Amino acid sequence: MTTQAKVAIVTGASRGIGASIAKRLAADGFAVVVNYAGRAADAQDVVASIEAAGGRATAIQADVSVPAQVAAMFDQAVTLFGGVDVVVNNAGIMQPGLVPLVDTDDALFDRLIAINLKGTFNTLRVAAKKLRSGGRIVNFSSSATALAMPGYSVYAATKSAVETMTNIFAKELRGRNITVNAVAPGPTATELFLKDKTPEQIERLAKMPPLERLGQPDDISAVVAFLASDAASWVDGQTLRVNGGII
Repeated sequence: MTTQAKVAIVTGASRGIGASIAKRLAADGFAVVVNYAGRAADAQDVVASIEAAGGRATAIQADVSVPAQVAAMFDQAVTLFGGVDVVVNNAGIMQPGLVPLVDTDDALFDRLIAINLKGTFNTLRVAAKKLRSGGRIVNFSSSATALAMPGYSVYAATKSAVETMTNIFAKELRGRNITVNAVAPGPTATELFLKDKTPEQIERLAKMPPLERLGQPDDISAVVAFLASDAASWVDGQTLRVNGGII
């Protein structure tokens, strides 16, 4: 892949899928901004791992729900590495277990919207002005949108909105040679996903895909790496479901 001297920002990259994506893109030749909100030590560990493998990376703190912090992160990336070519909107939160719509309080609703939806919006808005021609944007949805499981109504709604923005934003960037796509993982074995779930729930979810296992972060980062590469130059405005066939 022709990724020499290209720069990627990966939001929410201090752990889980985000950390896997940061390491994979660094291995593919990108200089990587490891974004984090509150886990500075974890983000520095990701940077250290990338540098130990011969890559280039830096950790930058920014809460994606705060527009000024997102803008500052892009400015820092440009100052440090000369520009930005790829943005991976991985930062997101899940709700604490199954929460029916009727039991969703205002605080949880507002937080899901702020991080999952407005956070993506904030990053896309700046990327439209800062991304170099030929760039790549990869947003994160979830296969929860199609599974339509009771207890995930608000979470799934935020991700459905991300898919809609992905498709429309790709069209709005006409003439820039910038692709905008989304990945929609199924159940994936990360700390974020496993939290608040019983062993029985985890076992049931692992058996749902025909491949009969939970996804792993590397399963997701491989697809993101493809979308960030020259090999995906004719893929635009799409949502790729990376879920082992669960839907």
